[in-house]
Amino acid sequence: MQNSESTTSSGCGAVCAVLRADASDERTVARAAQLAAPSGAPWHAVLVENAQTRRRGEAARLRTLELLRQAHGRGAVTAVLEGRDAAAVAAAYARRHGCATAVLAREAAAARWQAPFARRLVRAAPGLDLVEVAAPADDVAAPSAGLAPDARPDGAPARRRYLAAVGASLATALVALPLLPLLDVANVGMLFLLTVVLVAIRLGRGPAIAATLVGFCALVLAAPRRQYDVSEFKYTVALAVMLAVGWITARLTSDLREQAQAAIGREARTRALYEFARALSVALQTEQVFEITRRFLARSFDARAAILLPDDAGRLRWPEPGCEADERAPVLSVLDMAAAQWTFDHAAPAGAGTSTLPSNPYLYLPLLAPMRSRGVLAVRVPDVAALLVPERRELLDAFAALAAIALERVHYVDVAQDAVVRMEGERLRNSLLAALSHDLRTPLTGLVGLSESLTLSRPPLAAAQMELAHALRDEARRMSTLVANLLDMARIQSGGVKLNLQWQVIEETIGSALHACRWQLGARTVGTRIPRGLPLVRFDATLLERVLCNLLENAGKYTPPHATVTVAACADDGRLRVTVSDDGPGLPAGREDALFEKFVRGQQESNIAGVGLGLAICRAIVEAHGGGMRAWNLPDAGACFELSLPLGEPPPLPELETNDTRTDQHEH
Repeated sequence: MQNSESTTSSGCGAVCAVLRADASDERTVARAAQLAAPSGAPWHAVLVENAQTRRRGEAARLRTLELLRQAHGRGAVTAVLEGRDAAAVAAAYARRHGCATAVLAREAAAARWQAPFARRLVRAAPGLDLVEVAAPADDVAAPSAGLAPDARPDGAPARRRYLAAVGASLATALVALPLLPLLDVANVGMLFLLTVVLVAIRLGRGPAIAATLVGFCALVLAAPRRQYDVSEFKYTVALAVMLAVGWITARLTSDLREQAQAAIGREARTRALYEFARALSVALQTEQVFEITRRFLARSFDARAAILLPDDAGRLRWPEPGCEADERAPVLSVLDMAAAQWTFDHAAPAGAGTSTLPSNPYLYLPLLAPMRSRGVLAVRVPDVAALLVPERRELLDAFAALAAIALERVHYVDVAQDAVVRMEGERLRNSLLAALSHDLRTPLTGLVGLSESLTLSRPPLAAAQMELAHALRDEARRMSTLVANLLDMARIQSGGVKLNLQWQVIEETIGSALHACRWQLGARTVGTRIPRGLPLVRFDATLLERVLCNLLENAGKYTPPHATVTVAACADDGRLRVTVSDDGPGLPAGREDALFEKFVRGQQESNIAGVGLGLAICRAIVEAHGGGMRAWNLPDAGACFELSLPLGEPPPLPELETNDTRTDQHEH
């Protein structure tokens, strides 16, 4: 391969390969990759599309797009740009991305009236180094611009189009030449120009030029010598003007036709996106998103599509059984699901038209939503080459993005509905608890008082009757405590608890709690470890006493009758820590933190009374003070519950007046 470089040093900046949609693009990309490899510099590959590149044919365009895909797989940044002046567009791209070197193929035969592409690129970007790659031998004779016949989108052969143009000119001659005796030569020439315009609109620039030449020759041969003499200078000027007008008209109409076709394509893509987004905006279920996506992909791409969603473990699920009966849904194999799983795990496209598994007939696109990936869109199109066209691929990517956003919206609609249902259930439960607590608290208080009065009656009851009276009193107290817990939880959930924060000593609250729970602890040994000089703490004494009572009651429920319960307190790291520990059976392993949830008990099935609200109330009260609670099993045996409160800075105590230094007035 022969290379000629205008500079020998390309620096350490990025390298940009400028493609032309012809046979030299492969060498251009290879040379750009070779220049960027030693220094590890980033490199780009860009194609500037305009009327000139489109005239090279759809086959050449697809070949260049495939080359761009391969370059992207080798680490290049690829782009398909649009612009009439390819040199100015490429120079602007190089400046935006900090490219120091541009690689382009040497032009074989540029038009005389047009400066070479390399010179125009240097003029647009003076600081850009150029590396020109020699064009392949089979591309030397191909002109880079000018009168090359353009390949029509409808695929009509060039020979047929030229024959049609010549036939149109001859038909115009058969109609117009008999009118020469009645009309002037210039008027008849206008009829031929009209034919040239129509040919240019329908068949393109090259056939229009051929129609111009045939029409002028027919006019020269058919006109009388006395009326039209080629040897006269004025008719030479007429020939030049007619050819120039025909060429300009053909070029303008060809450019306008291509721009109109591009505008029609853009309008169709915009309308498809608008209709797709509008249809998804009213979808409230996942199945609706599936159906809308399949319908629009079938209509816009003639493709079969399936949306694969992940389970809780992040594994994609097979399509629903009902979807396989839909003719728009593809049938996926195990290998297809594996490729789709790779796309989901790596959040990158795979399959047809990509550098990953390009032989797979499906294209797998990740459904990337703002929060996370929602699944994979598997698409199978009849023509895989259509996926290389940037406009169609961008439209497909836009469809995937809209589907992902719709799936995320539907997901959060479901989450919101579930939250509303849970909130309503929680509100109903709290209302029921509050109502029951208020209705039961008064009679239970009376029942507790009557049972205690029964045990203290005079004369004393018989032994058997006294035992029944004590049992009645204990059960009434337990029921009263249970109802009080229900009422407290209802008040906490509704925000009705107001803290009466005061600076107090913890010893008094611990003593009050032990005195209130003496009947629940029974014969258990209670010990305290409270050092002297603990600082003052700001808390609500009534509520904190309730916390300690619940912890002591919990120890009395789940420990043997002769167990030991210890209450300790200390100040550590700016917090006051109070622990209630025992030497009982301990807590269920792995559920230490779950015990603080509402309606959760240490033993699900047990003859021990309670509904699992005591510890939940404790945590809620302590957290309302800005503290925290935790529980763990002791190394030897038993469980330990700890509450911690922030110490803060207590106010200074007022100074006491002293008379240590008295003056004996009798000395004076």
